[in-house]
Amino acid sequence: MSNPIIDVQDLWFSYDTIPVLREVDLTVHEGDFLALLGPNGGGKTTLLKIMLGLLKPERGTVRVFGEFPAKVSHRIGYVPQHLSFNQSFPISVLDVVLMGRLRPGRGWSRYNRKDRIAAQKRLEQMEMLEYQNRRVGDLSGGQAQRVFIARALVDEPEVLFLDEPTASVDTKHQTDLFDILKELNETVTIIVVSHDVGIVSTHVKSVACVNQRIFVHHGAEITEDMLEMAYQCCPVELVAHGLPHRVLQKHEDE
Repeated sequence: MSNPIIDVQDLWFSYDTIPVLREVDLTVHEGDFLALLGPNGGGKTTLLKIMLGLLKPERGTVRVFGEFPAKVSHRIGYVPQHLSFNQSFPISVLDVVLMGRLRPGRGWSRYNRKDRIAAQKRLEQMEMLEYQNRRVGDLSGGQAQRVFIARALVDEPEVLFLDEPTASVDTKHQTDLFDILKELNETVTIIVVSHDVGIVSTHVKSVACVNQRIFVHHGAEITEDMLEMAYQCCPVELVAHGLPHRVLQKHEDE
């Protein structure tokens, strides 16, 4: 088995007095493509932010590459769920990606040829190179998402975190994006929060169902028991053969 790069032990977290995560143990190995599934409010995004070092647990330990997350932030890429930017601001797609190469003390004029080549390479991987001179505010939601993934990748991170990367795109673009992520996974460990159960099951290597506690499955197969543990009575969106379905827990009174 490959080396563990993320180790979470006995993690607990609450917002004020409301428990969100408890007794969470999770190990992520190098080269994994892990999906975090679960209902809204189940703690998926909170767990992601704790592993990134953006939130501190009230109990338990989190290590990334054997260190506290803040110490290895340069080895981590992150794409948040909500991309907030001024759409009227005249910044090009290429400049957005180049922002991922910024260092303390470097100004906008200090990008070099190596930086630009790296940015163009990542745009090409995300199938967005032809838009490099386009104003980012003119892109569709799905196109903008790809640009921000390119920005997260441009500094060659070893692990990439994505929070609901397909939330604003249609089914075809969801599949296309996960196809790209699957290729990227050849060189980058990926952890993704998603509700797209059907698409996830055909692309990822392992699944963690999160609903305060965590249920880890080292394989991409999603079973009825897993859905019942993670979602309880919540409906789950499933895309099968390009058509949306609902997966529902069986109720005893039916």
